[in-house]
Amino acid sequence: MQVRQQMAQDVSNVFFAELLFDAMPDVVFFVKDRDRQYVVVNSTLVERCGLNEKEDLLGRTVDQLFPLSLAGNFSEQDLLVLSGKDEIRDQLELHLYPNRDPGWCLTSKIALRDKDKNIIGLAGISRDLGMPDQRHPVYHRIAAAVRHIHHHYAENVSMLELEKITNLSVAQIERYFQKIYALTPRQFILKLKLEAATNLLGDPNRSVTDIAIACGYQDHSAFSRMFKASVGMTPTEYREAQQKQMNSPD
Repeated sequence: MQVRQQMAQDVSNVFFAELLFDAMPDVVFFVKDRDRQYVVVNSTLVERCGLNEKEDLLGRTVDQLFPLSLAGNFSEQDLLVLSGKDEIRDQLELHLYPNRDPGWCLTSKIALRDKDKNIIGLAGISRDLGMPDQRHPVYHRIAAAVRHIHHHYAENVSMLELEKITNLSVAQIERYFQKIYALTPRQFILKLKLEAATNLLGDPNRSVTDIAIACGYQDHSAFSRMFKASVGMTPTEYREAQQKQMNSPD
């Protein structure tokens, strides 16, 4: 307890911008110690966990706050970062919150180190994906590419196709997608596949294998891995969670 309190005080001094993150309703911000316990959080995370005060989150782990299907994925990410083997950079994820529709976000997590370079915790943010910037001067060209992707997301859409449609180079397409949609073309295609999958899973008469094929995956296991990496649960678990939500009283 004393170690956690000391770390909370130290990181609070370092992350003096916590109040700024409190003013961003579309950004989740947090710091965790080596035991994966929250030591700094912003108000957005508190609200989305269905709690009232930051103190309700501090000292707790994702296993105590989220359903097992989601907590497992979050924990795997934390352990990877705390191991020092890798960081999480702009991971496209579908998050589910109490009394809130599912929403897409980009998650990043980095390790925190002391003066001796030892990992003492991690910090992370999840940014909600907003509406596209339709005021951008190249918006209509990129919108044409997006329409093509919408119609062919179940196929292997190539950058060459998008070059012909937009009359832009690959580098320009990548850059403008980031500016307008805050996503790379690859992330955008993945988002469409996942949106289609989550909608199709609502039909109990469609098998997961059929849905995988409809979303462009001939390999059922590859589809399940992709889905779990982004949604935090397998397609079957997601379908079961949907059914429970529909059958539960308001």
